[in-house]
Amino acid sequence: MWIVYILLCKDGSLYTGVTNDLAKRLAAHKGGKGGSYTRSHPPKKIAYRERVGTRGDALRREAAIKRLSRAQKLQLIRFHKA
Repeated sequence: MWIVYILLCKDGSLYTGVTNDLAKRLAAHKGGKGGSYTRSHPPKKIAYRERVGTRGDALRREAAIKRLSRAQKLQLIRFHKA
């Protein structure tokens, strides 16, 4: 099982990624080893997560989310919490 996720960073920016172990990946981001973006924009919390079947599906969904505008990503996050 793979997960596509969006992190809300401490500066208010959003980071989208994929993993098959969300707890481990979040710990890596918080420890400064998860990705270059999150080293300079530390994560505050997981704002969105979506389970997908395969790594390929996860990468395609990640790419689709990354093409969304910030407003659309925020709408996705709000809709998901409803």
